[in-house]
Amino acid sequence: MTGFNRREFIGTTVAAGVGAWALSRGQQAAWAEEGKGKSIVVSTTRDNATADKKIDAAVAKQMVHAVVCKLAGKTKPEEAWATYIKKDDVVGIKINCLFGVGAATHPEVTAAVVEGCRMAGVPDDKIIIWDRTDKDLEKSGYTVNKGAGVRCIGVGDEWEEDAVDIHTCKGRLAKILTRETTALINVPILKTHVISGITCALKNHYGSFHNPRDAHGQKDPKAAHGGGCEPFLAHLNNLKPIREKTRLIVCDALMPVADQGPQARPASTWEHKTIMAATDPVALDYVGLKILDEQRVKIGKAPLESTGSAKCLFTCAQMGLGVADMSKIEVVKA
Repeated sequence: MTGFNRREFIGTTVAAGVGAWALSRGQQAAWAEEGKGKSIVVSTTRDNATADKKIDAAVAKQMVHAVVCKLAGKTKPEEAWATYIKKDDVVGIKINCLFGVGAATHPEVTAAVVEGCRMAGVPDDKIIIWDRTDKDLEKSGYTVNKGAGVRCIGVGDEWEEDAVDIHTCKGRLAKILTRETTALINVPILKTHVISGITCALKNHYGSFHNPRDAHGQKDPKAAHGGGCEPFLAHLNNLKPIREKTRLIVCDALMPVADQGPQARPASTWEHKTIMAATDPVALDYVGLKILDEQRVKIGKAPLESTGSAKCLFTCAQMGLGVADMSKIEVVKA
């Protein structure tokens, strides 16, 4: 595999079809560690994506399709989405809605991902937008639908009866994740988190099991803004249903929260006007960490990385879930 470059990597993942995600998350991270390639994070920023903290839905849709096309090495969106999703998949779109408008995955971004699934040939009744509860979805601007068409539903009480080990936490996974879906698209929003330092792709799965409070641990008093979720976050994302079903990550970084997240913090929310895509969740989160730290310095706050506030991210890298090293990550503009 010597001399394996980014273009060859993208071609290989496209050729792998349904196995593209598994190749990306496993082999891509391994190759990056060995210096044979880099984890790819695709990013696009458009000035007209937001104005006065309102999103232009048409522009957001273009941005989502652009990053997925670039990541897949395709020019046509339908071909790009088909790289990661197959028409016979049941697709779960995991969003983050716990703290409502201003702190949730924006519906405009989610709508673009739904359109991408349709482009790949997935029928509406095989697409499920989901998070923990119906109430969380509704307060974040979503309309709950448990009937025909694209479902938009909370897990409610539908957790597995048998718990799995998430380090010392015993968590029951969502049946939507374990039983109903064959493919997962992770659609987080980029924010700081007072316990974990950052919440993005990896932390979004704290909505995938029934007792996330038991997996936060203690905030590190030496850290500027977090330091917790150690090592729960890594053990959670190493679980087979999450590790093997995730095909793609589309990150909503249109209006991140730079301080005192994960709740909505209008004073710390800025218009970054960016969408990102990747198959390596650690690499995407690490790029997100750099974005947050750049903004934090601008507003006079201590950076998260240098103060140990996001050490759970680096534990994920140590467990082989991806890479958290910019020398092993290539940020590609779309």
